[in-house]
Parts: sequence; C-alpha cells; structure tokens
Amino acid sequence: MNTVSETLSASQLSHFRKTLHQYPEVSNQEHQTAQRVVDFLKKYSPKQLLEQVGGTGVVATFEGAQPGKHVLIRCELDALPIAEINDFAHKSISEGVGHKCGHDGHMAIVAGLAPFLQDLPKGKVSLLFQPAEETGEGALQMLDDEKFKAIQPDYVFALHNLPGSPLHQILVKPGAFSAASKGMIVRLIGETSHAAEPQDGKSPALAMAAIVQMLDGLPTAHSFEDFTLITVVHALLGEIAFGTTPGYAEVRATLRTFSNKDMQKLTNEAVSQAQAIAQKYDLGIEIAWTEAFAAAVNNVACVETIKKVAKSHELELKQVTAPMKWSEDFGQFTERYPGALFGLGAGEHHPQLHNPDYDFPDEILSTGIAMFWGIIQESL
Repeated sequence: MNTVSETLSASQLSHFRKTLHQYPEVSNQEHQTAQRVVDFLKKYSPKQLLEQVGGTGVVATFEGAQPGKHVLIRCELDALPIAEINDFAHKSISEGVGHKCGHDGHMAIVAGLAPFLQDLPKGKVSLLFQPAEETGEGALQMLDDEKFKAIQPDYVFALHNLPGSPLHQILVKPGAFSAASKGMIVRLIGETSHAAEPQDGKSPALAMAAIVQMLDGLPTAHSFEDFTLITVVHALLGEIAFGTTPGYAEVRATLRTFSNKDMQKLTNEAVSQAQAIAQKYDLGIEIAWTEAFAAAVNNVACVETIKKVAKSHELELKQVTAPMKWSEDFGQFTERYPGALFGLGAGEHHPQLHNPDYDFPDEILSTGIAMFWGIIQESL
C-alpha cells in the first residue's frame, strides 16, 4: 500500500506527528498546534487556507481543474489534561497535558493528504482541523462560524484510532457509530441553619439522595429505543462544618444514549423528575449542561464507500453491531451533511485511549492516508 508521495516521506510524517505530540494543548487553547498545521499545509499551496475558524480551527481547501463534489475530511487539534508517563524522546513537555487520544496522529494523517491534493483533477477537498473535540464544543464552534459557511461540503468523513482492535483493521457501522452524551449539573438551593436546629433551615440532603437514586434508575424506569445510561460522577453537600446544617447541594451526572432521540427523552425525564424532587422538599433548583455530544450517525452510502476502499487495499474489515459507547462531536457534522466516522485499529494490545501511557502508533499513519485518499477518489 503506497501512500507516501515523493514530497513527503514516512519519516517526515512521523516527525510531524511526534512534534505535535511533544507540544500538546488542551481544548480551545490549541494556538501553537494550529500554527504548526498551517505552516505544514502552506507548503502544498491550498486554494484557500482559513485560520481561526471557530476559535483555533483551520480549513485548507484544494480545488480541481474541473467542477465536482466537495469532500471534507476532519480531524481534531486538542489534547487532554492527562499527564504522560512515557519516557520516549517525543514525550509531552507540557506538564499535565498529553495527546492521550491520538489527535496528533489524526492530524498527521489529514495533513498527509495535502501532497495528493495539489493536482486534484476535479471537485474540491477541504481538510478541517477542529479545536475542542474533547469538550464537545469545537464542531459547533466551527460550523457556526461565518467563515465556514462558504465551505458547504457534499460529504464529510473522519476516523478515530481504536486500541484493542487489530492494527490496520477498519471498523464501520451504518447508523449510529458513537454515542450521544452530555453532562448534567443539578444545583439544589436551600437554607443553612445551626446543626442543633435543622428545622430552622432547609437541608437538601434528602433531595440530593433522591436525585442520585432517580438518575441511577431512570434508564430502566422508562422505555427507550436503544442503549441508555446515566452515570452519577460527583455529588457535593454543604461544607465540612459540624455545626452547620447544609443549605446547598450539587449532583453531576453523565447521560449517554445511542440515539439522539433517546437523548432528548432522557434529558426531559431527568429534568422533570429532578424538578419534582426539589419541589417536594421546598428547594430551589438550577440545572445546567456541559460537554454535549450528538451521536455520530453514519450515512449508509458513505459507509459503503469506506468498505469499498478498505477492500481495495485488502485491509481487514469489521462491521460492528453496536455503536461505540464513547462520544465524538463529529456527530454535529453528520447532522448537517452526509458522512461517516470509521475506526482504524491501533493494535490489540495497545494502551487504551485516555491512558497516561498511550501514544499513537505511527504504523497506521499510511493506512489512514490510504483510506482517506481512496474515499476522496470514490466520492469525487
């Protein structure tokens, strides 16, 4: 499988990936990362190079000599607030920050397409580098940016490396590929009092306990189309003060579903029941949301394109039966445009995503480029 052009060797691509790995930046702070991407892309003279799209986002568009379809290939700029424990030469120099999800590899793959796009015969290809995927903010930030409105692709594609799957394996699924998820923050407001006179205040202790229990059981208490899960991740009650009856409590939970329809239903039920519990205990309530991800729903025809390209390169192909339980904000793109997210095996015994010893395997850089280049050729 030959994917390395005369102007970009495998070692150059690996060096670029390792440089990105060494200088990671967290969500919405990817200024140096974006600049490195821009400097790399400029060498291949895209027709248009947009910077600071939706924050630090970058979009490079290449145009062919003849009109045709417009294909967008997307990757992510951000790293995670996870300290790296590896000791290789390209270890992260940023304390407490590391590319523990492989976005450095995803960027290198997408940037590595640039040499192939210089002599595009027809159509358009946009390479998109998105900020803040880890917090679920970046996709919408870019899509809602006025600069992006001139892009309007016909198809959108992305990949994610998957440790635990054989090296180079391609994983596909029509319909939902990754789960929808969102963070729920429930704040209960009562009144403090002396611990000796609890009747003079309004403690949210019992309401907090009831909300924790309600959230935990909600997915099985109602009928949903597919997998639903609520995980209570944090709870806070008052202060550590033995002379005070608490007047404030907070519960945080992650809602997760395989369908966007189920997410809306689960959200509505959680809000309604939390409000009812607060009312029962005569408490004020505030509900906020964070890190909201739509399910990435794959277009059937786009999945068939991915399968055709994988077979043409004689890559092992696996059609998974259930969506991945993790979330990916590429779902914001597939809500607006036909497209697909697929998996690329990173090795059966490779450290898992978000682990402090994870590092993207350079062996699959060429596989990712070959897949995307094939998808572009098929789609155009």
